[in-house]
Amino acid sequence: MWNLPNLLTLLRILLIPVFVAVFYVEAPWSAYVAAAIFGAAALTDWLDGYLARRLEQTSPLGAFLDPVADKLMVAVSLVVLVQADPRLWLALPVMVIIGREITVSALREWMAEIGARATVAVSMLGKIKTTAQMVSIALLILRDSIFGPWFYDLGVWLLHLAAVLTLWSMALYLRAAWPSLSRLPDVGKGVDKV
Repeated sequence: MWNLPNLLTLLRILLIPVFVAVFYVEAPWSAYVAAAIFGAAALTDWLDGYLARRLEQTSPLGAFLDPVADKLMVAVSLVVLVQADPRLWLALPVMVIIGREITVSALREWMAEIGARATVAVSMLGKIKTTAQMVSIALLILRDSIFGPWFYDLGVWLLHLAAVLTLWSMALYLRAAWPSLSRLPDVGKGVDKV
């Protein structure tokens, strides 16, 4: 259970409070170190999945923790970024991204409950969305860096792109799940009302 991929996933979760603490330090180096911590977390996201497949060390714990670690790191990063720059043009894509993560997580959980989890598996579009999201967050963390304001503006535009891809991929997930979502319940099966 405590194999290298799972330890990397746990490391990603443990880096979240470290990232937040460094982000709020008022020092010339804090943005660079916070961006490096976020980058290391993003790298472990790729690395733990690669190692789990390569070393054949997939586990139920890893399958559970990996998406939790991803969503926690992204959500926390986006929240601190909006707190640092609480303008509408940054808050809107953040609301879209976090809202989509909640929606798709709930959809996957429900589809797994009815035995149709593969219907809403991660797609290539989701991976492209994640890449745009991670790069945009890293650029936004470097808000007051030596790279100048254009670097931050690029991060904002990439975040908007990630939000559009987020909505697109959510629509694809919902379309794939729609036959199960729209099916009438069997009479007498005791289906819960929402």
